Amino acid sequence: NCGIASITASQTNFDCSNVGANSVTLTVTDNNGNVSTCSTTVTVQDTIAPTAICQPVTVQLDASGNASIVAADIDGGSSDNCSIASLSASQTSFDCSNVGVNAVVLTVTDASGNTSTCSTTVTVQDTIAPNAICQPVTAYLDASGNTSITATDIDGGSNDNCGIASIAASTTSFDCSNVGPNNVILTVTDNNGNVSTCSTT
Repeated sequence: NCGIASITASQTNFDCSNVGANSVTLTVTDNNGNVSTCSTTVTVQDTIAPTAICQPVTVQLDASGNASIVAADIDGGSSDNCSIASLSASQTSFDCSNVGVNAVVLTVTDASGNTSTCSTTVTVQDTIAPNAICQPVTAYLDASGNTSITATDIDGGSNDNCGIASIAASTTSFDCSNVGPNNVILTVTDNNGNVSTCSTT
């Protein structure tokens, strides 16, 4: 009735720790020193999405033909004005069918539910050579003094984490000059070009 001298708020500055509803008291003082207060709510919102930063990564398949990553492996330093709540990758498990370059999306979520994404590549490599296993074989000359074998004849169960593409023997044809033991090398090549050898007779 005689004029207001001042109005003050109990809180005027807010940060990430205040996201949500905050109770604030307004104090009103008139020109004669009389004071009244009322309470209200200041709702603080974080509407700024995080900055998603990706980095590429290379992984090697294990002996069983599998590899995996976690989202942090492809995170290149993502940031947020408040805090990052979670990271997730669109693909984390890989097998022989994924050898090569794979596009993967990183999703970054902050504490207020804002999200950002970025894309990167996960390069899957098969660096494990096949397990070449040989077995001996006896071949009998025919009436014309010749005989032959195939690579399969001297293969004793060669195997690989991602499959065998081919097997080859260093010698497959024999004649009278070869009577007796002959050293033959089996070359095993897997589906990704890794090679192993073994020797047999």
